[in-house]
Amino acid sequence: MDADRDRLLAAAPLLAAALWGGMYVVSKWGFREIPPLTLVFLRVALGAGTLYAVVSVTTPDRSFSRRDWRRLAGLALWLTAALTTQFVGTDLTNASQGALLTVLTPVFMIALGVTALDERLSRRKLLGTALALIGTLVVLVGRYDPTTVTGGGLAGVGLLLFSAFSFAGFSAFGKPLIRRYSALETVTYATLLSVPLFGALVPVEWYLDPGAFAAVTVTPTLVGAVLYLGVLSTAAAWYCWYKGMEYADASSVAVFFFAQPVVGVLLGAAILGERVGGETLVGGALLLAGVYVVNRAGESVQEVETEAARTRTTRSE
Repeated sequence: MDADRDRLLAAAPLLAAALWGGMYVVSKWGFREIPPLTLVFLRVALGAGTLYAVVSVTTPDRSFSRRDWRRLAGLALWLTAALTTQFVGTDLTNASQGALLTVLTPVFMIALGVTALDERLSRRKLLGTALALIGTLVVLVGRYDPTTVTGGGLAGVGLLLFSAFSFAGFSAFGKPLIRRYSALETVTYATLLSVPLFGALVPVEWYLDPGAFAAVTVTPTLVGAVLYLGVLSTAAAWYCWYKGMEYADASSVAVFFFAQPVVGVLLGAAILGERVGGETLVGGALLLAGVYVVNRAGESVQEVETEAARTRTTRSE
């Protein structure tokens, strides 16, 4: 029973990827009407408030050391860099470039897991990751015109590459704090520390483009979209993403990120009536096969992480 529960928790990042995939549908409902840096500030502020509300009633008071506060501040910097460059880079590129560059995040996570966290990259894990990557690319090729990949601006491409690397850093370098405390506490305090950083960018955006704010029309649809971004795709998704790393290593969690664009395509078909071709079914099957292979490869690692989590829980009690 415990083993089944642990495997389920190790797959929590799949729910995170699904929630991020849902942002494709939400974007169609109009949240792009808000200037990008203001939108990301609203998203993170809502997410931080939601996470802190949960932490305040579910976890004991903590007294973090200066070293741990520095680590949390470092995560906040990674997070600020990731989302800021993602939102601005998306405005400077086309859809196909954005989708393809986003899937580089798990590649960077695997690289950081091996080089910075001393994780072992087995042949089976490499095979599973390759299957998931190929499956995701098959889906994206079916969704976008490959000839448009060379369009868009070079600056936007660079920003999205940096965004992918920064989110990989936010993911991988959170691992030591997750081991020491918990996924919920780590992601909550890192997110809280990032709020002032995002807030400082809003006046800059206001100064550079004051007309963009005058065009914003507050509607129930727009409010709902912002709430989805803040509560679900930030608070819930980031918690699920970090929760997986309580029970698996970063390179195993990374493969779940590939599900994000696949979920976006499927939700677009189910909710927006968009066409889904055979390439989506083939790519989705390859993705699932890759996730399964990586999960099997990481079972021994999950057992080690589970024992560490149990030890931490016992000590806190």
